[in-house]
Amino acid sequence: MRRLKIWLVAGMLASPLAQAELKFGIVAPETGGAASMGLEMQQGIRTYFAEVNAEGGVNGQSLTLISHDDQYDPLLAAKHTRAMIANESILAAIGNVGTPTAAVTVPIHNEAEMLLYGAFTGAGLLRRSPPDRYIVNYRASYAEEAATMINGLLEAGIEPDEIAFFTQNDSFGDAGYHGAINALHERGVTDTERLAHGRFTRGTRNIHQGLATILQAPVPPRAVIIVSTFGPAADFIREARKDLEDTLFLNVSFVGSQALLNELGDMAEGVMVTQVVPPLDSALPAVERYRAALQRYADGAEPSFISLEGYLAAKLFVEGVKAAGTAPDRASIVNGLLSLENVDIGLDAPLTLSADLHQASHAVWPTIIRNGRFEPVNWATLTP
Repeated sequence: MRRLKIWLVAGMLASPLAQAELKFGIVAPETGGAASMGLEMQQGIRTYFAEVNAEGGVNGQSLTLISHDDQYDPLLAAKHTRAMIANESILAAIGNVGTPTAAVTVPIHNEAEMLLYGAFTGAGLLRRSPPDRYIVNYRASYAEEAATMINGLLEAGIEPDEIAFFTQNDSFGDAGYHGAINALHERGVTDTERLAHGRFTRGTRNIHQGLATILQAPVPPRAVIIVSTFGPAADFIREARKDLEDTLFLNVSFVGSQALLNELGDMAEGVMVTQVVPPLDSALPAVERYRAALQRYADGAEPSFISLEGYLAAKLFVEGVKAAGTAPDRASIVNGLLSLENVDIGLDAPLTLSADLHQASHAVWPTIIRNGRFEPVNWATLTP
């Protein structure tokens, strides 16, 4: 009888605790060549969740992130996504990493009617028109990053036929390449098919054939737009600089800025990366809170553009969770996010989500590496 009483009391105590936890999932690389991106994205999300939990959670409910390591492999991503969706206690996916993985997981989310929010990819397949109800983005698209590069290069005095491309041979590389090509078309450039375009295979660092394509271009490139993760990008830049000493190298945000800088070392000087979050030393309230939160909840981890993106995406996401009511479920969280309209999370500019607008931010910050630091790009003074 005494044991029964103890069991009953334990059950009474455990039940409210179980109800007071909101679980979310992330399918992202924790091992393999893209691990740093998945781990940094997780760090940003977990840091904001910890900040919210320390303040009492959302309506008294704590936020938990459950991770699934897909190793940047589409087959593993599909497997983990199906398992996550089968777990009814997980209410949404947040912060998934990668375009080739999204290519297989987006249809799964749509079919299961479960939210995929804030994925670390700017690919168009997550930005359809009209938008997929269960796919909601935080960040600017690769098309917007590429357009920023193209417009900046032309402002710097570089001619369209002096631009080349080095891209991953999959949906990620395609998204960045076509974004840049469309930007050139919008500027009245029509003969883009003759621009040099070297490619490499995802999961490898076999950059030499792609480099050879670019070195054989009829017009020597003064700028190469790279759509790659940090390893192949670093190898390509090191090798290309032996023959293209004065060429500019530009990377989209998915490259992993800090990892690229670490890989290149002294050879990183002058390399550019477009960012989809503000500078890490920004005085914007949200970025100041992010730096303070890293100190308090992430053992003083160094700030990074990717973890900042995770933090800001989570910050907006939690507003949607709050709008979902006191007992959020999968459907109400989607409704909550898409009801936000204009929200200022501390960036001095509102972010917008609605039934017709599934991408909250369109801002791009071009940066250039100077003396081991990422500084804003001044396109007008970039070239002699």
